[in-house]
Amino acid sequence: MEKKISVKNARAAHVQGIAIDREKGYMYLSFTTTLVKTDMSGKIIGSVKGLAGHLGCIAFNEEDRRVYGSLEYKHDAIGKTILDNFSDIKEVEDGFYIAMFDVDKIDRIGMDSDGIMSAVYLSEVFEDYSAPSHRHGCSGIDGTTIAPAIGKTDGEKFLYVAYGIYGDVERTDNDYQVILSYPLNELCSYAKPLNQLSMHKSGPSEYAHKYFVYTGNTTWGIQNLEYDAYLGRFIAAVYKGKKETFPNFPMFMIDASTPAKNEKLIGSEDFGEVLTLAKDGIFDEKSGVYGYDFPLGSTGMISLGDGYYYFSKHWVDKEKDEAGSDVYLYRYDKEKGFILA
Repeated sequence: MEKKISVKNARAAHVQGIAIDREKGYMYLSFTTTLVKTDMSGKIIGSVKGLAGHLGCIAFNEEDRRVYGSLEYKHDAIGKTILDNFSDIKEVEDGFYIAMFDVDKIDRIGMDSDGIMSAVYLSEVFEDYSAPSHRHGCSGIDGTTIAPAIGKTDGEKFLYVAYGIYGDVERTDNDYQVILSYPLNELCSYAKPLNQLSMHKSGPSEYAHKYFVYTGNTTWGIQNLEYDAYLGRFIAAVYKGKKETFPNFPMFMIDASTPAKNEKLIGSEDFGEVLTLAKDGIFDEKSGVYGYDFPLGSTGMISLGDGYYYFSKHWVDKEKDEAGSDVYLYRYDKEKGFILA
């Protein structure tokens, strides 16, 4: 495994997520409106451009050789920035999708998404985002990963997608992370090409589960979500929250082996399926929250197996209109957390 992989893109867009195809030796990076394909030295092989929405966290599925990622179209501060600065399309409908890229077709830089990308509409996200005051603080979606059902280590695969959460410090109902799960095969049956000028609404009417994880306030929710079979956890990287009653960790570990419990949500009148934080890392007695002070992960992370991981450290050079990522190899130590390999 390479200990460092450096990738430079020709536009100053933020790196949102990374994924890897270890069998064929490719890495994928989402640069907000572009999916970039590289070899394991960081050389760009090809890219898919032209998205008018926010392509976030991504995951590679070895079984169907597709990259899955969260894709959101909206008109808040994030959406307007994309439309104003990174898109030739200046008006879109609000909508939230799982994008699916047939990455074996990506063989040159600057390809259009036609014939490469399809998408599935997530009506539950739209309903929460559009509800008064944005139900659960929903600002859209970002973190995405593929994993077995909660409590299992194999069997049917599910797509897990995490909400973006507005970080309003005055409200009390935005202290949970929200994660939807969908059976992967069923989700794929709804996939259709996406015309950004007239976007389809093809998607499941129901989700398998809607999970809640009590972490305390964050800024924009789970940025990157990664299932790690080695630890039996979901790793969740966030931008720190700002409520003084919480420790405001940048990373949390969610126990994937413990079934959810139906509980009344703190700070809300709602009940929900609540997942458990893994009981290691740093414990904050005041809030009861466990987490890590590890600073990377919010712009991309990959579980490589056997306790090894890639973490992205993004950079932007606005003067040169360039952006990129230095991807570093880490290993997990029970006492020290993540350390450079």
